[in-house]
Order: sequence, then structure tokens, then C-alpha cells
Amino acid sequence: QVQLVESGGGLVQPGGSLRLSCAASGITFSIYTMNWYRQAPGKQRELVAAITSGGTTNYADSVKDRFAISRDNAKNTVYLQMNSLKPEDTAVYYCNAKYNWGSNYWGQGTQVIVSS
Repeated sequence: QVQLVESGGGLVQPGGSLRLSCAASGITFSIYTMNWYRQAPGKQRELVAAITSGGTTNYADSVKDRFAISRDNAKNTVYLQMNSLKPEDTAVYYCNAKYNWGSNYWGQGTQVIVSS
């Protein structure tokens, strides 16, 4: 069974930082592109950051220079380091694992609230 489990969300003040984690099981983690998406109430789901099996990263313009995605294949875990957080970053953040021409898996989501 495939499982993606996010953790690390919570309430943080504007300008603060959080690190999200997503632990994967049931897949050959190292060959998957790992993605972080987010969805705010009433908004479309959007891709925040991606990291390929080769380590190439990609970010949404709204988070460039503030967020960093990384992966630890030995731990089957992908991270999203979020710095200089803004209220508009408030959303449920979802972990996604994607293999080209293969399966696409999702975690349950973790809530991030940026508020004073």
C-alpha cells in the first residue's frame, strides 16, 4: 500500500518559518518526482514546489526565494522549508508523488496558518 504522510504544519506569525515533511512508503521513492501543492479555501489547488529524482527543483513565482524543497532518499522523505511566511501562504499543503507514465499519489494534507 502506498502512503504519503505530511507533518509539520501549524500556526506561525508573519515572517516566521515552518518545515513541512512528507514520509512516503510503498513506492520506490528515489525514482519519483515529489511535489508540494497547496489549496486555500475557495481557491484552486496550485503547485508550490517540485523536485525530480535527479534533484532539479522548480517553484511557483509566489514562493521563489522564500521556500526550499529538498529530499532525503535514505529516509523516503521530502521537505518544504518555508521562510518569511506571509498570510497569503495560509493553505492546506499536500504532498504528491508522481512518476512519468506511472502512478500519482497524494497525502492527506497539513494545515498551515500564517497569522498574528
